[in-house]
Amino acid sequence: MKQIYVGNLPYKSTEEEVKKLFSQYGEVSSVKLITDRETGRARGFGFVEMDEESAKAAIQALDGEEFEGRRLKVNEARPKKFH
Repeated sequence: MKQIYVGNLPYKSTEEEVKKLFSQYGEVSSVKLITDRETGRARGFGFVEMDEESAKAAIQALDGEEFEGRRLKVNEARPKKFH
């Protein structure tokens, strides 16, 4: 499984909409949109998990594409760095 970072999402996007968008390129195992701990509002980014081949296709096809009026930033998720 490969984790994909999806940035610049419209704040009103739902996990279901993101899953539908990525499903065009293969089976989506999970979608996690990040919300603000304090307010519970969407922060405009999230993570999608897919198999390796589907992930590559989705990244290539969706990076820079417009989704609900915003240009998506889509790339392979990098491990979180702890300081």
